[in-house]
Amino acid sequence: MKYTLWMLICLALVYPVPASKDSLCDIQGKFTFNALYKPGDIVLGGIFIAHLRAIPPDMSFRSKPEQWKCEGNASQNDYHIVLIFQNSFDLSVFQRMQAMIFAIEEINKDEALLPNLTLGYRILDNCLNLQMSLRAALKHIGGLEDSASDYSCQGLPPVVAIIGDPVSSHSVAISRVLGLFGIPLVSYSASCSCLSNKQEYPSFFRTIPSDIFQVKVMVEIIKHFGWTWVGAVGSDDDYGRYALLSFNEEVNKFGCIAFSRTFTANEREKMLQIIHTLKQSTAKVIVLFMLKSEATLFLNEIVSQNITGKQWIGSDSLSGFPGFAKNENFKFFGGTIGINAKRGLIPGFENHLLQIQPSMDGNNNLLAQFWETMFGCTFTENNTTYLSSKVCTGKEDILNTKTAYSDVSELRTTYNAYKAVYTLAYALHNLIFCEMNSSILCILQQLLHYLKTVSFVTKSGDRVAFDKNGDVLPMYDILNWQRADDGSVITKVVGVFDGSSTIGNELALNEDMMFWNFNHGKVPESVCSRSCPPGTRKATRKGEPICCFDCLPCADGEISNSIQCLTCSSEFWSNYGRNECVPRETEFLSFEEAMGITLTTTALLGAFISVAVFAIFLFFRNTPVVKANNSELSFLLLLSLTLCFLCSLCFIGKPTDVTCMLRHVMFGISFVLCISCILVKTIVVIMAFKATLPGNNIMKWFGVSKQRSTVLLFTLLQSLICLIWLITAPPAPSKNTKYQNLKMILECDVGSVVGFACLLGYIGFLACLCFLLAFLARNLPDTFNEAKFITFSMLIFCAVWITFIPAYISSPGKYTVAVEVFAILASSFGLLVAIFAPKCYIILFKPEKNAKKALLGRSAK
Repeated sequence: MKYTLWMLICLALVYPVPASKDSLCDIQGKFTFNALYKPGDIVLGGIFIAHLRAIPPDMSFRSKPEQWKCEGNASQNDYHIVLIFQNSFDLSVFQRMQAMIFAIEEINKDEALLPNLTLGYRILDNCLNLQMSLRAALKHIGGLEDSASDYSCQGLPPVVAIIGDPVSSHSVAISRVLGLFGIPLVSYSASCSCLSNKQEYPSFFRTIPSDIFQVKVMVEIIKHFGWTWVGAVGSDDDYGRYALLSFNEEVNKFGCIAFSRTFTANEREKMLQIIHTLKQSTAKVIVLFMLKSEATLFLNEIVSQNITGKQWIGSDSLSGFPGFAKNENFKFFGGTIGINAKRGLIPGFENHLLQIQPSMDGNNNLLAQFWETMFGCTFTENNTTYLSSKVCTGKEDILNTKTAYSDVSELRTTYNAYKAVYTLAYALHNLIFCEMNSSILCILQQLLHYLKTVSFVTKSGDRVAFDKNGDVLPMYDILNWQRADDGSVITKVVGVFDGSSTIGNELALNEDMMFWNFNHGKVPESVCSRSCPPGTRKATRKGEPICCFDCLPCADGEISNSIQCLTCSSEFWSNYGRNECVPRETEFLSFEEAMGITLTTTALLGAFISVAVFAIFLFFRNTPVVKANNSELSFLLLLSLTLCFLCSLCFIGKPTDVTCMLRHVMFGISFVLCISCILVKTIVVIMAFKATLPGNNIMKWFGVSKQRSTVLLFTLLQSLICLIWLITAPPAPSKNTKYQNLKMILECDVGSVVGFACLLGYIGFLACLCFLLAFLARNLPDTFNEAKFITFSMLIFCAVWITFIPAYISSPGKYTVAVEVFAILASSFGLLVAIFAPKCYIILFKPEKNAKKALLGRSAK
């Protein structure tokens, strides 16, 4: 009891007892409201939307303006509101009012919560009008009169807090006013994310999650089904604008917005333009963030224009009204996905609803209006705009009715209103039991502090607590509009969103329970452009969102991940479908293939012939033909030719580090040895001619030992070049992918181009020098025409390697190596045949010419 007295003393300190009548604030007029009222020690205010339209007064400026009136009936020809039910009194909202009253009555009966204190209520109807909402708020905080009280006015607080307003834009305006006085506004339905700004709305709290979370749920659903091309339509108010702003921002992170538009109930032309855009759009998924009034107009127009094949996603203000899809409208809106606050249970609430009785009390005139709407009658004593020839008796049986009022199977917004009362009750309870010796003054502002820290569990087991922004933990049910067995349309829970779960696991959907109204009962597809097939990439269309694109094929050697083309690594190539990199087929001049066998056979044949000639010369080594012009050089030349033939075998087969180095070294040294021998033989021919001149003893300066030394010197220089080359940058196996796509040529990279050029250049220099000397000595007298044969052989050699260059460059793949082997064999055969064939012919077939007598006779001639 002492805590109760302490609370009353605290309130009296803020609102002193009434002074004389002369000290009251002056008022400019009185405003009447449809209301429900019950006095108490502490009164809680409420603002609800019982009627869905307010009629403004006539502003003729010839008489005092009348008050705004709430319309009882909605004309079917009036565009502004074409309701799905004829009377504008909303039975579901009256159920929410009763939830507030029921919660207060429960608290008053609870001896542990606010003991010895009685809560009262004053519930006002704002008729879905901002001006009426502001006036209702001012009436709540202003007491018996209708002007805003300030701290100079006297009296106890009429209400300590207000529950409502359900409309976000109304709550924004009211919160700015109430925030000046520190009076809490606890909304059960205003979900605009803008209201989370505590700097602008310090006294605003709500038991419905912020639209930030609702947007997150919608986005998670859209991502879950792979929808990347969606349209969005909203109310042109704080609720719709802020929701669409957040929604567009989140969707653009992974998809695209086909269109995003807002309108109000008074903007028919704008609404028709939006619907025209919707019809033209290829987006199959349409998200709606709009109030019931705009939704009614919008969806009715969808039906009028026969727009089907759209998957609708409705926000919490719309998803709880599956009646939009009843009867023939099911083909338009069946399967709609809705997001709404978690369904709650209120034990004993249904009995409370069925015990309501009408009242003619002016402070509770909403009871009479409810009764008239419920039973389609009129109280003759009640001043109402609902006209009916049937007279209400007050004895009608409410137990036999089945309306939105008595339906407690889907308590969502109603449950939020119920929780809002308890949040205030627990905050007041904690305030009463605050430390009496505390240095903090016990003023009404402290109620905000206790609201921020309130935490309790409802009778149905749900925890209620506010975060730093005055928002509750997001808990949503995912709804699906389906047809029940009796033909009615119901909202079926097909999933949940639990904000307390770990990131990525908040959404849980049961797709087997979901109904899809088109696409043969399968999940609809909503994309601007289908995903690119394998082997193609996205090419964004100019001036269109990134979700709208064309699919262009990837180039050869590239594969796609359906977004972009990726180049395969050097050892791989794209397959035919360009969706996988496959290993390239390796290719090299093999010993097993026909060309390799042919070249190998030819090389071995050349080597065999060289050995055979060597054997012939060895057998006939004492004959004039062999002994002429230094037989030792002839044997060395045949040995080098044998090496030339055999070195070509190093070019055949799979390249390795050893074969790559060996092929170029053997090629360079063997050919230099060969040409050096020919060059020395040419020099010997020239000097032999010079030695025949009288008094010329030149041959003693170029004897056999000098000839050997010259050959050795030329060969050592080439060996030195090869050694430096191998040390600095040796040849190595490489994989050539330039010439063929699906094949990889295994070849030997020369390593150092300079080294390779020096090797070839040195061979070329010796060959040119040898050819030049042989050409100059071609007409010199010689017993066996040695100079002419050397000239001819070097001509063949040079011709082969000159023609080799363009053939080598133009030959692709392994044929490059084949051309090189062919040049080696051709030049080797040219030297072998041109130099040794005439001698072998004389030795084998003209032995008479190989006699000393014949040689002397030829010399005499």
